Amino acid sequence: MIAADPYQGGATWAVLQYVLGLRGLGHDVYLVEPIPGSSCRPSGSSFGATINAVYFREVAERFGLTDRAALLHQGTSETVGLSYSTLVEATKTCELLINVSGMLTDARLLEAIPRRVYLDLDPGFVQLWNAVERIDMRFEGHTHFVTVGQAIGTADCDVPTCNRAWIPTLQPIFLPEWPARPGNSAGDWTTVGNWRGYGSIQHGGRFYGQKAHSLRRLIGLPTRTRERMSLAFSIDPGETKDLEALRRHGWHLVDPAATAGTPDRYRAFIQRSKGELGIVKSGYVESRCGWFSDRSVCYLASGRPVVAQDTGFSRFLPTGEGLFAFDTPDAALGAIDAITSDYRRHCRRGRDLAEAYCEAERVLGRLLERIEAGSHTCAHIGAQAAS
Repeated sequence: MIAADPYQGGATWAVLQYVLGLRGLGHDVYLVEPIPGSSCRPSGSSFGATINAVYFREVAERFGLTDRAALLHQGTSETVGLSYSTLVEATKTCELLINVSGMLTDARLLEAIPRRVYLDLDPGFVQLWNAVERIDMRFEGHTHFVTVGQAIGTADCDVPTCNRAWIPTLQPIFLPEWPARPGNSAGDWTTVGNWRGYGSIQHGGRFYGQKAHSLRRLIGLPTRTRERMSLAFSIDPGETKDLEALRRHGWHLVDPAATAGTPDRYRAFIQRSKGELGIVKSGYVESRCGWFSDRSVCYLASGRPVVAQDTGFSRFLPTGEGLFAFDTPDAALGAIDAITSDYRRHCRRGRDLAEAYCEAERVLGRLLERIEAGSHTCAHIGAQAAS
């Protein structure tokens, strides 16, 4: 999630919130990201000279992780950062593995760690891929299963549990890196993301799609308001019909690499915004899994109001001040009007909400207690994006 597809600031922050939050709690945290050779760019370069390695080093240095981070060439013992032998030795005293999407599979790095947590950052899709598509999501070998889908396993959500007892958690944010900033009432309503991420799923007569499918239903929003709406979306140039439709309906398209390609650029883009118009994967909306974006938490912490498509999160977070959930274009526009009428108050309430519900030490401390690891002193994070 950091180096496999480098220079995506938001994906980098999604992992860093855990690393920095656990470190803030006093734990000794190692960050290990395994990437396959097929992800390395440019092809044919030595592992240490790839763009992936360059970006990984930049992130490790920026956040003081140089002596606690390693990029692992999957299937080998070749690393950038800490040596493989150092990693193996470190696991002998580690009490906890937090394995993003189960992507760390190296047996020598897993076998000594007693608590191995599978961290699901893509709720609904992960379970459906396994239960419906019969894709091996690497569940085996883990002792605990954690999801950011607040409703997974509840009566209100029919996403299969895959016979696992999922522990729900909110997305954490490390607030010292995300200070509140004065509101920008002249700014754009923005969001960041990918137009398409991966394959959609059909199951039980229902379609679980991508952001493209969500935004097509909302495409007329800019024509119905004086507010300016900007998308830092990665969209393939071949999506000519969608690109033309977005421009025709008044969406302002910005280059996500230029505006949000590093952690610092990503944060600056959010903090220049008036607020977030949270367009989410239609699969999250359809599944009602209770997912709430780590990106939206960054907006709230920055003192930026959020108007987001409801995935069922409104049953777990307070809405109506600083944070609004919507199901229809009319509801989205009504929320934007409400925020604009008392913008400063909604900026303050957004920050208050981030502090009360998503502050990393609070969220992660509670999570550690639930996985019976709160008294231990070492954590080990394995991260890579799911294919």
